[in-house]
Amino acid sequence: MVSLTAYRQRTMRPMGRAPRVLIGLTLTLLLALAWGAASGALGLSPWALLSGNADTLSTQVWWQLRLPRLLLGVAVGAMLAGSGAAMQGLFRNPLADPTLLGLASGAGLFVALWIVIFQDSAVNSLYGQFAAGFLGALSVCVIVFGLAKRQGGSAAVMTLLLAGLAINTLAGAAGGVLAFIASDEQLRQLSLWGMGTLTHALWRTTAIALVLISLALWMLMRSASELDLLQLGETTAHAAGLDANRLKRRIVVATSLGVGLCVALTGVIGFLGLLVPHCLRLWLGPGHRLLLPASMLGGALLLVVADTLARTIASPAEIPVGLLTSLLGGPYFLYLLMRRSPSC
Repeated sequence: MVSLTAYRQRTMRPMGRAPRVLIGLTLTLLLALAWGAASGALGLSPWALLSGNADTLSTQVWWQLRLPRLLLGVAVGAMLAGSGAAMQGLFRNPLADPTLLGLASGAGLFVALWIVIFQDSAVNSLYGQFAAGFLGALSVCVIVFGLAKRQGGSAAVMTLLLAGLAINTLAGAAGGVLAFIASDEQLRQLSLWGMGTLTHALWRTTAIALVLISLALWMLMRSASELDLLQLGETTAHAAGLDANRLKRRIVVATSLGVGLCVALTGVIGFLGLLVPHCLRLWLGPGHRLLLPASMLGGALLLVVADTLARTIASPAEIPVGLLTSLLGGPYFLYLLMRRSPSC
């Protein structure tokens, strides 16, 4: 077993370059935001916007469409990648993420139920959709976590992935039933929303997302040092003073809140929570004090770039950004599975 001192030394080594890594990711994200602001069906000049020389149409497109969409992309990308890094640390499994564990599917199923049942009702509201997504993700997280805890040991990881697979299958089947009974308008809304898109970014939704996702990310960042201790095993971590149950509850609530909100706003954007933290873990090491903020910046960067490509590749039409992230993440996930030895 790795000693506490040795593990701390191993996770502290990458921290010397933490400022350079985080500054580099931040600058790259700012460049991606500038590119995203200028690109689309209507080309905009960031310099004209900043100097106040842009025409009225360009100014309205920027303030009412582009800016809330870019901010929502940053928030959602940071949340999905940050929660992926936290889930990988919590379950000590580099292939764990909210999509594979069924959190996104559970949130999506509850949101779909809300849309079909309450769309034409006076009860329907944006806040109800947010609450449905949160409850769906929280319910799945509690179920999966409970099953993995009952198994314990090395069997917990396999139970975790199999439970996520089962929940994804059940949620897909239930979603098919909802699509069958939905009206034409509801069916179109469910189809477009299920592909993952930032199209519906408005200031009122973006403002709520920024506040709640910032809270969820803060809860995850508070867990960075404790996640490092947890990698030694629960027995050793408990001897070092870690309350593992409190840590798990905090990550479960933060992940469910953030992922449920993201799914309610944008639909299911797959593989972002796996791809970004896994690549950064290979590059930066296992220390979560660097890995968590780097994953958040990397997730925001990847989603902003993917959304900009989705808006420009087939302009003036728009490709759902969830399709692009799946096309990128699916082959990479297969590559990871092929690299694993038969004994794993």
